[in-house]
Amino acid sequence: MNVHFVVHEAFELPGAYETWVLQRGYEASYSHVHAFDALPESVESIDLLVVLGGPQSPATTLEDCPHFDAAAECGLIAKAIKANKAVVGVCLGAQLVGEALGAAHGHSPEKEIGKFAIRLTEAGKGNAKVAHFGDVLEVGHWHNDMPGLTADAKILAASEGCPRQIVEYSDLVYGFQCHMEFTADAVESLIGASGDELAAATGRRFVQQPAALRTNVYEEMNLKLFEFLDQLVAQYQRQR
Repeated sequence: MNVHFVVHEAFELPGAYETWVLQRGYEASYSHVHAFDALPESVESIDLLVVLGGPQSPATTLEDCPHFDAAAECGLIAKAIKANKAVVGVCLGAQLVGEALGAAHGHSPEKEIGKFAIRLTEAGKGNAKVAHFGDVLEVGHWHNDMPGLTADAKILAASEGCPRQIVEYSDLVYGFQCHMEFTADAVESLIGASGDELAAATGRRFVQQPAALRTNVYEEMNLKLFEFLDQLVAQYQRQR
């Protein structure tokens, strides 16, 4: 298994996704677009494409951010989907997955930063890949926006602050607005890069400040994510 990560910023770490790759003995490859790495021209060698988060939005232009090419990333995602590869988008990555499928991203009703509960929908409770999350699970968040929905998309989980937390676009393609990959190191990296953002959001309902962010425990959601990924890989291998 080769897992390819699209990394938008040096401070936005793969976290538990990378831990899972190492624990399973899979191969990892990377496009560090913040360092102007090229995106893969071919998806032939990729089994699972993971597009991570970042401070950009799908509407961010190259003029706004010279290292972020939303159209090129959507093209890569579309190519992977067409080739029946497994695809997971995280936060910004989830929004790009929706855009690649023709579904425009939207603005979340609430800004969410921290660890807050998501609730499985009826579709989620009936989905074998996420049913083990339980009806309610506390997970990481750091976002303003949310992914768009195609006609066939199923919302598997929502939060009080955002109605689109986990979206199934097909049995191999998923968008996670939430950050189940957060670890203490990943969160510390984000805190270090987000002082102004956190200060500006002081007092907002679903925003934790650094002291609270540093006390959160992330291991349970990481293990739940690992099981989801194991099932996604099994689904992918059955369809090869």
